[in-house]
Amino acid sequence: MSTYELASEVRAFYEHAIDEGARLRTSADGRLELLRTREILRQHLPQAPARVLDVGGGTGVHAQWLVEDGYEVHLIDPVHRHVEQAAKICSAAVGDARNLDLPADSYDAVLLLGPLYHLPDPADRRVALREAVRVARPGGLVAAAGINRYSPLFEHVTYAHLHRERLNSAVASILETAVHDGKRGFTLAYFHRAEELAGELTDAGLQAASVVGVEGPAWSALKAVEQQSGQVPSEELFQAVLAAARLADPYPELLAASSHLLAVGRVPAL
Repeated sequence: MSTYELASEVRAFYEHAIDEGARLRTSADGRLELLRTREILRQHLPQAPARVLDVGGGTGVHAQWLVEDGYEVHLIDPVHRHVEQAAKICSAAVGDARNLDLPADSYDAVLLLGPLYHLPDPADRRVALREAVRVARPGGLVAAAGINRYSPLFEHVTYAHLHRERLNSAVASILETAVHDGKRGFTLAYFHRAEELAGELTDAGLQAASVVGVEGPAWSALKAVEQQSGQVPSEELFQAVLAAARLADPYPELLAASSHLLAVGRVPAL
């Protein structure tokens, strides 16, 4: 059994406060995140049918398209409610990214599209990444997502309340410390810089670690329209923001403007 425990505020957030699967399927920036995550991973994943481990895979939003693409997917998540929903899509079990009850060298690709968000202790992130490396086969892919350090700055402008002292102080604290304490709003979370995330993958033993901005530099335009008008952004605006994300991919200086970061690396081949 794992000796690790999911932080109580994180567990409560995903069990009672939010349906992460619904967010990715319905909100404008969520749909952009899902679409871009899928297209970025498809550029790096081995050909199906390969074995993919989806660590912290939630309700199976990513597992669903992976299964539809022909991959053999196993999902691990610490929230029982998530696992019950994901089990309708693929094999799924309750578990912790820091202690995977799985044999070494058993998956062609290991995805951590959420666990690093909620591990503010760098030692925990190191353990989670090393576990991913352990269960991946030599030459296999490891992909890990992080929330961008600067995303709260862009996000809270869309709510038009960044000028309020309390929120201004909260965002300033995240920019300074990289941690949100989870006492208000979003839950306990860690916010990465791009070079930091790439460095964590390299330190875990992965080769050719690189980072892409998931939503790109214009995602907050979608969120602003949705928040200020209460309307679904036009398809023309969605496609323009998507085009901006794709155009930004070769330019690392634009990574700081994305909401999420996606890092990929390879386990050294034998």
